[in-house]
Amino acid sequence: MKLLNRKRTKKRSPKVANRLGMLGGGMVLFLVVMAIGAPWFAPYDPTERVGLPFQPPSAAHLLGTNDVGQDLLSELIYGARVSLTVGIVAALVALVLGTSVGVLAGYYPKRLGRFLMQGVDVILILPFLPLLIILAAYLGRSLLNTIVVIGVLIWAGPSRIIRSQVLSLRSREYVLASRTMGAPDRWAIMRHVLPRTALLATGTFVRAVSTAILLEAALSFLGLGDPLQKSWGSILFWAQSRGAFLTPAWKWWVLPPGIMIMVASLGFALVAFAMEERINPRL
Repeated sequence: MKLLNRKRTKKRSPKVANRLGMLGGGMVLFLVVMAIGAPWFAPYDPTERVGLPFQPPSAAHLLGTNDVGQDLLSELIYGARVSLTVGIVAALVALVLGTSVGVLAGYYPKRLGRFLMQGVDVILILPFLPLLIILAAYLGRSLLNTIVVIGVLIWAGPSRIIRSQVLSLRSREYVLASRTMGAPDRWAIMRHVLPRTALLATGTFVRAVSTAILLEAALSFLGLGDPLQKSWGSILFWAQSRGAFLTPAWKWWVLPPGIMIMVASLGFALVAFAMEERINPRL
């Protein structure tokens, strides 16, 4: 019976992964369309006062207004632009750093690889959240600094994954043949190594986007994000600092951005899970 159950699980896992991937892709597509079409979908300018303070949801304001009368639905829609931009760009920074270090450490596993992986181990050992807060506070409150801090701190994990892949690739026949024929290492890396790590790197990038969105929301909620930008995390920050939890306004001021953060993080995570299952079905 155990063997039969294992066989059934193996047969069903690709279908489950595909369904979860489609679900996550639908979530991501919904958020991307909302961010791109924010000027058309938002009923008001998120920076203008268009109603009374703490106005409850109504036909004119579907999610009510904040303490200064700004429409919260418009803030939520425009917030998708900032949150997704920070998540994607920070993940790109982490992808470039992680792939570069992983490829070099895997292709040159002796001196250079040991030196690079020691740096990776140091970053992974350091307490992540306190380091994130310290760097964000030191660099200042801006969108660029938030992207740099998040990208610099989350590249270490992907680099280890890329390195393990490159270690197996460097001993393949086609790589050894190119080195034997006198081809430079740069050519072998560009021709044989990077194309075969592209799919794995894409999966790590999608997962990094999910992590970066959560980290941006955390920094903005702590008051370390850009105060001039409307993101889901900054909406939560202003709700907390302006006493939304002391009034019924928390229902329409706090819950919607929290739900959007959850949807974005879960959507990218499901897409990454489906991609990783394709890359390595044993997962």
